[in-house]
Amino acid sequence: MRIGELAGRTGTSARQLRYYEAQGLILAQRTENGYRWYEEADVDRVLQIRGLLDAGLPVRIIKQILPCLDKPRTIYFKDATPEMLALLRHHRDRMDERIRCLARNRDAIDEYLGEVGRCAAERSA
Repeated sequence: MRIGELAGRTGTSARQLRYYEAQGLILAQRTENGYRWYEEADVDRVLQIRGLLDAGLPVRIIKQILPCLDKPRTIYFKDATPEMLALLRHHRDRMDERIRCLARNRDAIDEYLGEVGRCAAERSA
């Protein structure tokens, strides 16, 4: 798929996709006329990158952990410093907290919807 389609399917601007490519996060093939061409798997890859960026991870860390998201997995980093590992733990903990918060909010919305549904059913009965 061309860059515009990948941008549309991932909600990412073409400019941002070119940045991801320049940073080595994604790899585009080139067609004979020089257009970038992306594979279907790049949709998931871009969504993973966006999720990690939204979680606050810097690009330099994302670049290092992206291979861990592929299968088969080979997890070994010769340059995994204690500082990088501490940073990853910090971001993982922040993600866990966001997940807990989202789950609480989802449960509250479910409770609200259930109550609204019960009230509507009582009114129509």
